[in-house]
Formats: sequence, C-alpha cells, structure tokens
Amino acid sequence: MFRRFRRLRSSANMRDLIEETGLSKNDLIYPLFARFGAGIKNEIASMPNVFQFSIDELVKEAKAARDKGIKAIMLFGVPDVKDAIGSDALSDRGVIAEAVRALKKAAGDLLVFTDLCFCEYTDHGHCGVLDANGEIDNDATLTNLAKQAIVHARAGSDCVAPSGMMDGAIAAIRSALDENGFENLPILSYSTKFASAYYGPFRDAAQSAPSFGDRRGYQMNPANAREAIAESLEDEAQGADMLMVKPALAYLDIVWRLREQTNLPIAVYNVSGEYSMLKAAQKAGLIDYDRVLMETMIGFKRSGADLIITYHAKEVCDLLDRGWR
Repeated sequence: MFRRFRRLRSSANMRDLIEETGLSKNDLIYPLFARFGAGIKNEIASMPNVFQFSIDELVKEAKAARDKGIKAIMLFGVPDVKDAIGSDALSDRGVIAEAVRALKKAAGDLLVFTDLCFCEYTDHGHCGVLDANGEIDNDATLTNLAKQAIVHARAGSDCVAPSGMMDGAIAAIRSALDENGFENLPILSYSTKFASAYYGPFRDAAQSAPSFGDRRGYQMNPANAREAIAESLEDEAQGADMLMVKPALAYLDIVWRLREQTNLPIAVYNVSGEYSMLKAAQKAGLIDYDRVLMETMIGFKRSGADLIITYHAKEVCDLLDRGWR
C-alpha cells in the first residue's frame, strides 16, 4: 500500500520515463579568454584545463567546442595594454573585436556572446571610469559601455552581456544599439551579480583583480535576496532579453525566486571558484567527479535556469555523449 514512490523507481526505463529535469548540450555556454599574439595557449594555474588563447588558438578551441555540440561561447578579452578607461575595449582593433571577427569568419554558426565590462581593460581593475575620489563614475561608465557595445556589435557579436552592475546600463546599451541599427542584437544581463569570493580564479585568468579596494560598492551583497530579485526585474524593465544569476552554486534560491517572477530566459554562471573546487576535489580523489559534476548541472536546471555558462562545458558534452545517467 505504501510503496507508491518505490514502484516508480523500480527500473531504469521507468525512472527515465518520469524524469522531471533534463540537461542537454543546448543549455551550455562555454567561456573563453582571448589575447593578442600567435600560438599562445597559457593554462591558468588556478583553473586546470582553462587557458588564455591567442586568436588563432581561440578559433581552434571554438571549433572543437562546436564539434562537440556546443552552440555558444562567452568571450572575455585580455589586452596587452591597460589604461584608466580601458581603451582597448573601446577600439575596433581591440582584442575582443579582432577575436569576434576571426570567430565569425571561421565558425559563423557558433554563437559568440561578448562580455561588456572594463575590469580586464583598466589599469586599476575596476569595472568603469573612476572619479577624482577613486569611486566608479556611473554615468561616465554608461557612456563607455554604450560605445563598447557598438564595437562588439560591429565586429559581429551575437549577444552582448554587460557584467559591471552599473545602474541604468541596460537602458543605455539598448538605446545605443537601437540608434545604430542593431535593434535585433539581444542583451544577456548579468542582472544579479554578487560581490563573491568565488571569482578568485577568474581574476587570474582575466588579469582583472582590482588594484585597490573591492567591488562591493556596485556588486550585490550576498545576504540580500529581495534586492537581488529587484535588480534582475529592473534590468528586465530596461530591456534585457535574458537575465543571469552569478555565481550559481551558493545562489540557487535566487534563481528559484527569480524564475517565479519572470518569463525571460535565465542563465547561471558556474563561476571559476566553483569549477576549481570540483577540479581540486577530483585531483585529491575525494569525489566521484563525473557524478558530482552532472548532479551540479542538473541542480542548476532544477532551480529554474535555462542556460548554464560553465568551464565544464566540453566535459558535460562528453558525458552526455556517453549516455550519462
């Protein structure tokens, strides 16, 4: 009489039949780091199997990802020269613009999402223009974000993704894109981005650690859930086409709450610290790595996420190809 749940777990076919949450290659976005030069493939010490690529090597990696079934990458730039305003990010000959053109020429069917921010490009490591007091000048930064978006759009970006958490960024970018004939270019907003300790390895990869202070003045307080939802809903109101919660693992409650408030696609960013923790546990032999990895991916989907930005993307594809269960 009381075996109702066990009856539906009695065989693999029955379990598959009633499985509620699916994971596919269509859910994945693969982050990549581009820099100038040739023949460069520099592994990030804190992120095993993650690299800074020169553009020629980046194209090879993007094609390899596409061949595994990945349909989209997220592109970050590591410039040769940094300055106070991040000039490389505003140049049609900057590293991202050059990388996007090369990718679209070599693998035009692959979607190229481009990160819009300035922390990788400024000599101070903050996400925009600083005022005389060393604080972010929000409005001056919006002007530069709009310029950066147009640079990416002209180069061929398939989606721009502002990550700096500047107030009014989505409205400013949307207006600039529309005024310049890019009405159909979507915006994936880093709409709820927390001031997190999970970003440490990324800052090694992108060489973007702030030279002073921190980013708590513009990124979200990890303790605030209601504010987190308000941030994302405000970006939706300003014209974002997709929303994001970043990081992922410690914030799945935010994804769930946001899913109940919006019909827009939601992405989670499975960030560098999350990736490196699993890799460290794998190296130490502490976990069944493949199972923990896939449980993590399913957890993102179960929380309400539609898209997963993850450095594990190629590994996930391989496990799916092997019929993982």
